[in-house]
Amino acid sequence: MENSQNRIKIKETIIVEGKYDKMRLSPLFDANIIELGGFQIYNNKDRLALIRRIADKNGIIILTDSDSAGFRLRHYLSSAIPKANIKNVFIPDVSGKEKRKAKPGKENLIGVEGMTTEVLISAFKKSGIDVENGSFERTEPFSKSFLYEAGLSGGENSSELRKKLCEHYSLPKMLTANSLAEILPIITTKAELLSALEKLKEP
Repeated sequence: MENSQNRIKIKETIIVEGKYDKMRLSPLFDANIIELGGFQIYNNKDRLALIRRIADKNGIIILTDSDSAGFRLRHYLSSAIPKANIKNVFIPDVSGKEKRKAKPGKENLIGVEGMTTEVLISAFKKSGIDVENGSFERTEPFSKSFLYEAGLSGGENSSELRKKLCEHYSLPKMLTANSLAEILPIITTKAELLSALEKLKEP
């Protein structure tokens, strides 16, 4: 169990799927953490309104599982809240199940609650969040034209190449080109990215 006295201070509110995710993060982060209650958020207009107000005031960090359900929740929030007030944190695809569960989920992926401390903190850093000072580190996203030229968007094999790249950088394979445009400039340079892509394209 982590020492709660050494929690990382985050000024933005962290949005997670459920209570077990909140329980996992609470010992790590000195932050306001709000749970969505899973798909209940679709019918909970009051909670969504609260999240909107919080996002307007201090910004929010969305941290959901890397399965399709987690991405649906993430997209729902992103469509209801201004992009400038959101920072997305993505955990990698890790096969297995959480200890409290009898069997894995449909997609055989471990969720936020089952991630190690090292993986969680790394995910925050990869998303441009300054875990030392608890603030956003905004980075200009890669342009759509650059992603197209790199083969990550608009091409016949772009989807497969994105999946390989996500695996290379320990990101969830379901990331869209737009999400990659925001995350990649934080964790790599254009030159390093193009070099990695050349190797990934090799048969």
